[in-house]
Amino acid sequence: MRRSIFAALLLAGTVLACGAFANERKPAVLAGHAIIPAMSMLAPPADAPRGAWISGKFTGPGNERNERPMSVMGNTGAMHGHRETGIRLPFLGQPLQGFSGFAMARHADGSIYALVDNGFGNKRNSPDALLYFTRLAPNWQQGTVEVREVVWLRDPDKKVPFRIVNEDTEARYLTGGDFDPESIQVVGDTVWIGDEFGPFLISATLDGRVTGVFPTLRGGREIRSPDHPALVIPAQAGREWVVPRSAGFEGLALHPETGMLWAMIERPLLAENGQPEGNFVPVLEFDPKAGRWTGREFKYRLDEGATAIGDFNFIDNRRALVIERDNGEGDPSLACENPREPRRDCFPLPARFKRVVLIDTGSVDAEGFVRKVAHIDLMDIADPEGLARLPTAARRDLRGKFTFPFFTIENVMKVDDAHILVAVDNNLPFSSGRALDRAADNEFILLRVPELLAAR
Repeated sequence: MRRSIFAALLLAGTVLACGAFANERKPAVLAGHAIIPAMSMLAPPADAPRGAWISGKFTGPGNERNERPMSVMGNTGAMHGHRETGIRLPFLGQPLQGFSGFAMARHADGSIYALVDNGFGNKRNSPDALLYFTRLAPNWQQGTVEVREVVWLRDPDKKVPFRIVNEDTEARYLTGGDFDPESIQVVGDTVWIGDEFGPFLISATLDGRVTGVFPTLRGGREIRSPDHPALVIPAQAGREWVVPRSAGFEGLALHPETGMLWAMIERPLLAENGQPEGNFVPVLEFDPKAGRWTGREFKYRLDEGATAIGDFNFIDNRRALVIERDNGEGDPSLACENPREPRRDCFPLPARFKRVVLIDTGSVDAEGFVRKVAHIDLMDIADPEGLARLPTAARRDLRGKFTFPFFTIENVMKVDDAHILVAVDNNLPFSSGRALDRAADNEFILLRVPELLAAR
């Protein structure tokens, strides 16, 4: 009897181990494609500081002030070959761009709560970019996305524990010089936002008033990024800060049964020697009712070729969707022969690894790693009905195929038992991907993936 019990346990362990490494690829079919054009602007609130009417004034070399609208051409930066994107800075108004997270709960009218990130990429160049979240409603038949509400974040009650850019104004609108918001969930009448600068969790009302800012605790100590407001130069990597720059809470998921928030770091944390502690990212549990970290966590292992995660949302009490990606943009067929000698007709770092992964949070191994169940490849989506609304620059035949070759794909959510919604953060005006010389639009895709959503 004892031997048979041992054999059964061994068999169960073998099945679990095999399942942990299965991560089988499932098919994906394009069911809808909707677009917000890259050059889409918003008027700032009427009581915002006058400087908010021209945004991107500090995006040039050395972050020096430039107040001449549309005077400097945007480009993709050193990593992507300094290719011009066709859109000039500074902007008149606030850009409608940088969607970096979907909330699982929808508004009563069915629209989606979507977060917009810090503006132009870092603290130094974004003090005139106002922070906000929106409510969006894609129209798949027309290929458009309706913006039903824009909610500007502000701190009139001085809940932010450090000096903000608009410190001495009455409304105290938050900017990209204060936080880098990258993930969102709505719990009742409270909006929870994951930040990358602290990293912090931020709570706010549905009309954008900040009610709390929570430092991140892991293993009983606060973990910080080099952009944390308490740090001063010099600050040692692996000691004073362990979260790499721009690598805080890229994912924030709401457990549908427990009501707990699970916050996922974007890239691996640093060990004391200043090097990554492993090829994985931690996922930390936060109790929104108690306003504290519980100490529970699991690990998400990055596959070979991936550098970061892009978003994280539950689909039921155990399973969740995670975007896993590399840093590339553009179709691989247009890769530069020599990445160190980029040209305008090629991509020095093309997109190769862009996935939506299904994980089972109820299956975590002895080392704390969550099981990957299955995935889809966002670089290889079937399009038998020809629903793609934009052409893709490529030296290959893409008839009947759709690809999503963007640097930062940062939004995913379940729509129903057969469909998911995925969207890009277009980093206006610094990213391209669909074309060599044109700024990326805000693209939203509806994917038919019944096999992925049924996998266990």
